[in-house]
Amino acid sequence: MRQYRIAALAAAAALCFSQNPAKAAEGGIGAYLMGSRSNGAGITPPPGVYFEDDTYFYDAKIGGGKSLPFGGLLVANVSTQSWLNLPTTLWVTPAKILGGDLAFSLTSSVGEPRVGASLLVNSPRFGPIGLNVTDDHTNLSDFFIQSYLGWQAGNFHWQFGIGGVAPSGTYVAGQLSNASLNRPAVDLFGTLTWLDPAIGWDLSTAAGFTFNQPNTATNYTTGDEFHLEWAATKYITKQFTLGLVGYYYQQFTPDSGLGAVLGGFEGRVVALGGSIGYTFELGKLPVSTRLKVYREFDAVNHLEGTSGFFSVSVPLGIDSSVATVDAGRSVKAKLQ
Repeated sequence: MRQYRIAALAAAAALCFSQNPAKAAEGGIGAYLMGSRSNGAGITPPPGVYFEDDTYFYDAKIGGGKSLPFGGLLVANVSTQSWLNLPTTLWVTPAKILGGDLAFSLTSSVGEPRVGASLLVNSPRFGPIGLNVTDDHTNLSDFFIQSYLGWQAGNFHWQFGIGGVAPSGTYVAGQLSNASLNRPAVDLFGTLTWLDPAIGWDLSTAAGFTFNQPNTATNYTTGDEFHLEWAATKYITKQFTLGLVGYYYQQFTPDSGLGAVLGGFEGRVVALGGSIGYTFELGKLPVSTRLKVYREFDAVNHLEGTSGFFSVSVPLGIDSSVATVDAGRSVKAKLQ
């Protein structure tokens, strides 16, 4: 059992006018960062404080002369190479509500979206029309705050929670490179994990609905969105894991507002990929690392490309009264 305690703690430790308009959310992406939940998504760690640092990258494009609303502009043939750094602090409280453990987390981020486009309209930065323009700035993104309740029964672990995106980063209307989306959003989600320490398999899924509010700088209201993620992970040794991951995104209500000049459109994308995890100890401190890479396909009115996460997570402090809890509880400190 101790072998899988360590292995599990490791796996997460233990926590993105033309004549053929693109039908998509503003900027061609959703407020929820797809792929952020994978193995161990439903597992709530013991009461304590945990930290995870994620580095996210996204290389994608939408061609064929399709246009997108970007920072209040209409842009065509968009390509983007973006990175974000997302430090997250998770606090699992000793409190119990309806038998579930109460937890809170806060994620901040900074990044550099490098965006290229072949057409711009009414841009205060580049003039009325620019061809083959590239824009890149390192700037602050938005805070993501969430709270959830987590339960366990045998090998099953699950959570229900609510998260909120608070526009708090640097946003400039008329600028292509904005790490902030400048739109408030509420995300309702549920997660489920089946973990069998005896055979070393983790099967996890997470689903949620994101309800977007207007971007007041552009008078654009992105439609509401559904997101689904899944992962199948095998513990090869107590330190090393391999897995398959994937996600599905679907916008299910139309865009609206004065800025939605392309009409009320909806987008979709699917992704599949793999993950590899490794854990080690610094002194007595368990450190978990994980690399996930996704390849998107079957995109409809959405950016399509390759995304990935490199994650490092550590427990900052665990309640000593539960520090030796069995593998089913201590297997993962997964920051969402």
